[in-house]
Amino acid sequence: MNTWAADVDVLIVGSGVAGLTAALRAQEAGLRTLVLTKADLGEGNTRWAQGGVAVVLPDQRDPGDSVDRHIADTLTAGAGLCDEAAVRAIITDGPAAVDWLMRAGARFDTRADGSFARTREGGHSAFRVVHAGGDATGAEVERALLAAGGELSVPVLTEHTAVRVLTDSLGTVAGLQVLDGKGRFGTLYARAVVLATGGLGQVYSSTTNPEVATGDGISLALGAGAPVADLEFVQFHPTVLFAGGDARGRRPLVTEAVRGEGAILFDLTGERVMAGVHPLEDLAPRDVVAAAITRRMNELGTDHVLLDARNIVGFRHRFPTVFAACAEVGIDPAEQPIPVAPAAHYSCGGVRATVDGRTGVPGLYAIGEVARTGLHGANRLASNSLLEGLVMGHRVVPAVQADLETFGPIGRVTVPEIGTAPTVDRDTLQLAMSRHAGIGRDAAGLAELAALLDTAADKPQDSLRAVEDAALTTAAQAIVLAAARRTESRGCHVRTDHPDTLPRWQASHQLLEIW
Repeated sequence: MNTWAADVDVLIVGSGVAGLTAALRAQEAGLRTLVLTKADLGEGNTRWAQGGVAVVLPDQRDPGDSVDRHIADTLTAGAGLCDEAAVRAIITDGPAAVDWLMRAGARFDTRADGSFARTREGGHSAFRVVHAGGDATGAEVERALLAAGGELSVPVLTEHTAVRVLTDSLGTVAGLQVLDGKGRFGTLYARAVVLATGGLGQVYSSTTNPEVATGDGISLALGAGAPVADLEFVQFHPTVLFAGGDARGRRPLVTEAVRGEGAILFDLTGERVMAGVHPLEDLAPRDVVAAAITRRMNELGTDHVLLDARNIVGFRHRFPTVFAACAEVGIDPAEQPIPVAPAAHYSCGGVRATVDGRTGVPGLYAIGEVARTGLHGANRLASNSLLEGLVMGHRVVPAVQADLETFGPIGRVTVPEIGTAPTVDRDTLQLAMSRHAGIGRDAAGLAELAALLDTAADKPQDSLRAVEDAALTTAAQAIVLAAARRTESRGCHVRTDHPDTLPRWQASHQLLEIW
């Protein structure tokens, strides 16, 4: 067992928009900072974000649009489960965070007059989503943050996996137990650990998430004693490029902005999918669209629907990422409808945290998708995720600074031997979760999943794959338990055996603690 990099104030786990923003702000604040990532920089979810950043800028907005309207749209999308104070805090801080990002070097698309080329996505009542590279916003945000990090010489450990959060005899965070790329274990000591690990999409067989999205932060937090909440709310993106029923792993999404620019969903008989389903039709919130597509596919016995974008002039230039993905499977969106189907996309729940990132364990923070602040409620409003990562990356640093002033020196720390963890075979788990815990769940299917998870065998935590498989198993257990308890349908949690949305569940959050 080795000890590495003991002389730091804060360890940041993850290098997406939230983690990189926090690292830059911490470095600027004079905190000794170290970023830990289990892969290379840029391998997280951020680079795949297509749509943009939802923000109401004071000098560039639709007539009548406002921060309050953005807040109202977020609350509506969240289906009664948002924390209004958290929504207001994060969205109100959005314009300043975007301004900081632009000063850090991010370049958003503009019109001929120099104003932002704003678009509209599902659930939004105005054109307030700023984007970059047409549909490559995440890649541009990541590029700018990585470049800024290089200029500030932010220290980064790549190919290092966090295995366990360490606490001292007083119950305060003391660092991390880690595994390096050569299979060697060690400890990193620090008084603050910020989880910015992203989502858990790889718990399903088809997802928009990259290979690294294995629910690591959920497992780390539960192991440290920090509660998680609302994990039953897994958002499925309604329009993911369909390339055959046997396609597995990360799938290219077709950004919601395509529908924002006028594309329409049809089933394979030529009937519109969203007509009469919701007042916003094809621009309804994601949970509504994904559920409607799934119902129509079930009714017709098909495995996809069609997104007709042939009316969008200059599609190739407006959506170059989508166009390239379609071209790979032989589709020209200017000439043919795009085959699409829902796939796992975003975890609305996560580690219970304040809008400043504080969790139930002193010295442990969670920001970005891994955190459950109350911003998203039962369903995330499109393009609020990059905004959340930026804002929380800013807000967590003053919280860490204030807390470090109250923490004493690290006390006695017992570093456990690397042992085993309950694990289910990844392929078996993904197929079962997609079948029984996707869009449309019922008691029988969830019970079958619970029985499968009960067969989890203890496996040595001696490799990255083993740590990820154990984390996926933990995340699946939490999702299944929360979904079984919530006997109603709300947002992106659809119980086919309990289809109604019930008032008694409106203020109820499925809180899960020590695993």
